Amino acid sequence: MRTGFLAVFLCMVMVAGVFAAGDSATKRNDQPIKIKSNELLTDNAAGTATFSGNVVARQDDLTIYSDRLVVYYADKDKEVDRVEAFGNVRIVQENRRGEAEHAVYERRGAKITLDGGKPKVFQGEDTVTGEVITYFVDEQRSVVVGGKGRVEATINTKGKGQNVGAKP
Repeated sequence: MRTGFLAVFLCMVMVAGVFAAGDSATKRNDQPIKIKSNELLTDNAAGTATFSGNVVARQDDLTIYSDRLVVYYADKDKEVDRVEAFGNVRIVQENRRGEAEHAVYERRGAKITLDGGKPKVFQGEDTVTGEVITYFVDEQRSVVVGGKGRVEATINTKGKGQNVGAKP
């Protein structure tokens, strides 16, 4: 029973850490985290907790969907070291959404990396696509690498072709 509780606790810490940004971080950290999956496997010797099968992790306005979610924690302090999501990964928060086949959250450096399956990030009607998309949580900045292809971005202007600020 203790092993199952540890895995759920670690996932709660992970989700809070991955998506803690700005003023909403304090609010989100106070909210319960609900994780659903078809299966949970914990391995204390390996320091992992693996959720598999239609994984949905939800906290406040933030949701992570994936086929499998693996939490790796450090042996000495039992803190989350990194979290990996595999297969049909979607990270959704309000009008922002990231999609890829693979995502990694690394506690050191507080960064989320989306790769595999031509990752794409949406915010409203704007999009960016590349081979690897890295978001630095604490710095609120991102790097998109085209790799073999090129980075593609669609940025919709508010005026939709009109000269904003021009007098009628």
